[in-house]
Amino acid sequence: MIRCMASDARGATNPIPQFPDGFLWGVSTSAHQIEGAADKREPSVWDAFTEEPGRIKDGSTAAVACDHYHRYPEDVALLRELGVGAYRFSISWPRVLSPGGLDFYDRLVDELVAAGIRPVPTLFHWDLPLAVDKEGGWLNRDTAERFAEYAAAVAERLGDRITKWITLNEPAEHTLLGHALGTHAPGRQLMFDALPAAHHQLLAHGLAVRALRAAGVTDIGIANSHGPTWPASDEAADVEAAGFYDLLLNRLFADPVLLGQYPEGLGELMPGDVDADLKVIAEPLDWYGINYYAPTRVGAPQGADIQFGGFTLPAELPFSVREIEGYPVTDFGWPVAPEGLTELLTSFRDRYGDRLPPIVITENGCSYEGIDDQERIAFLDGHLRALHRALEAGVDVRGYFVWSLLDNFEWAEGYARRFGLVHVDFDTLERTPKASYGWLRDVLRTQP
Repeated sequence: MIRCMASDARGATNPIPQFPDGFLWGVSTSAHQIEGAADKREPSVWDAFTEEPGRIKDGSTAAVACDHYHRYPEDVALLRELGVGAYRFSISWPRVLSPGGLDFYDRLVDELVAAGIRPVPTLFHWDLPLAVDKEGGWLNRDTAERFAEYAAAVAERLGDRITKWITLNEPAEHTLLGHALGTHAPGRQLMFDALPAAHHQLLAHGLAVRALRAAGVTDIGIANSHGPTWPASDEAADVEAAGFYDLLLNRLFADPVLLGQYPEGLGELMPGDVDADLKVIAEPLDWYGINYYAPTRVGAPQGADIQFGGFTLPAELPFSVREIEGYPVTDFGWPVAPEGLTELLTSFRDRYGDRLPPIVITENGCSYEGIDDQERIAFLDGHLRALHRALEAGVDVRGYFVWSLLDNFEWAEGYARRFGLVHVDFDTLERTPKASYGWLRDVLRTQP
């Protein structure tokens, strides 16, 4: 029996609204952040990045992380007790390249299926094999072809038990932080010369969709990060800057997938035969995944570097990110604005119309310290209500995944940020379900 903190009693008097029959409830993780067992896989760009002094704020690595590689039965038991219908995890491309690398995912998938939990793998969650990066990585078109070959190999091995697939996670952040600003692996500082990395990831997505379908796979989506962009004021310069930010972080990664075209002015900046590539990128999807955390307030440049979400945005960018006043913030400093989720989903419906397939919220969560995490309960409570308002407004949303099951290696932050429903002691690796775990368990028991 798994012991957890008592959940917040407010749900007894103000229950979460009922979601539709068949609505998919789940939690998410990623391979590099939780698996550990770095000695049993090929190195990734994140292994090289963490070896560089000063890259990770607490100087840590993900060599052990949560040791999920060895402790996955314990973690699946946590999932079963939580009562989720699905578990979104990522498959490590570097692990698949190592001898017997797919054996681990065979065991994990079998354990999930036996527990009655639907496996939902993401094929790429930022941990590019270092050997592939040394040959150009996402700046090299060949990487897209290699990714499709990898996707086909995974589908051949696991496709008999996995019925829902995700190609890429957050190509926007991987492009911006990893290739434009250099604050994430692989650490390149190319600014707008990073756009080929965006194009090649999107091409890899389309080629992987084709490879998965050729392997007999159905129910395929992508996990793109999106959020409303709020202009800092009604002044023309602020509105223009906010529009440009929205184009880069939202439309650049949604328009090609959903409409088969880049926003005006961006297509000519991409490499290769863009028109032909867009036909691949826009391969029809069964559903569209959205990772939502917060809106962003954007204004005209202010002539100085800006700290935003734990990262430094240089002064030469044609926009500046401003504080959103009047909202509580997480331990990461991100504003807590559940209404932004409703706004985002209704705006996607209005923008893309019948080109938008059913939506799944593939990530939503927050960073807070403590095991009695009432702030996380309030965050999830507010966002589930906001999601239900979008459903009432006619948006076709089919599922919701909390980020994350476990406290984990939070990229450049190391172990300084805790997003988990389950607390992990990184010295002993002991798992302790938090109050939010108990709260969500109780909520799920009330749903159809």
